[in-house]
Amino acid sequence: MTQTPALTTSSKYTSPAIALHWLIALLIICTFGLGWVMTDLPAGTPNKMQYYAWHKWLGVTVFMFAVLRVLWRATHRPPALPSQLPIWQRWAAHLVHFLLYLVMFAVPLSGYLLSSSAGAPVVYLGLVQLPALIDPAPALKPIFRTAHVYLNYALATLVLLHFLAALKHRFIDRNGVLARMLPWCKCK
Repeated sequence: MTQTPALTTSSKYTSPAIALHWLIALLIICTFGLGWVMTDLPAGTPNKMQYYAWHKWLGVTVFMFAVLRVLWRATHRPPALPSQLPIWQRWAAHLVHFLLYLVMFAVPLSGYLLSSSAGAPVVYLGLVQLPALIDPAPALKPIFRTAHVYLNYALATLVLLHFLAALKHRFIDRNGVLARMLPWCKCK
């Protein structure tokens, strides 16, 4: 098996792209975990209400950082994939990245619409009340709840695929793809 040459600076993502990637990943994991826990708490309890508030704060934060990530990506070309990567893997990588970006926006937006339809305000960090996207609409609430749940499962599935592909590139292909996004790694 041939080893690829060490990565050069130009074959790595920029520091802001790496920071945004890992920050968004951490926020998504925390938001998903909190959402999972809070739904099992008894209705109307103070803990449940606080967890919902934190969940909304995290969702808004994910959305804001996703906007920054897309703006950065639009103005900074990502490093090219290794030339030896099969075309189907290139297409799969582009498709999964596109879907990840799409769902990173759709999940918080569906949650925001769910809150708006329920007449529950989103008060970011307990300080800034964000405007409702729609008027309270009890008939739409179950639709937005279902969309939010399924979009979260889609996001979890895409994150898992992304993670497994990264591990494949690191431990099976050994082609340096994972190292492009690791700030501390000089590995190939």
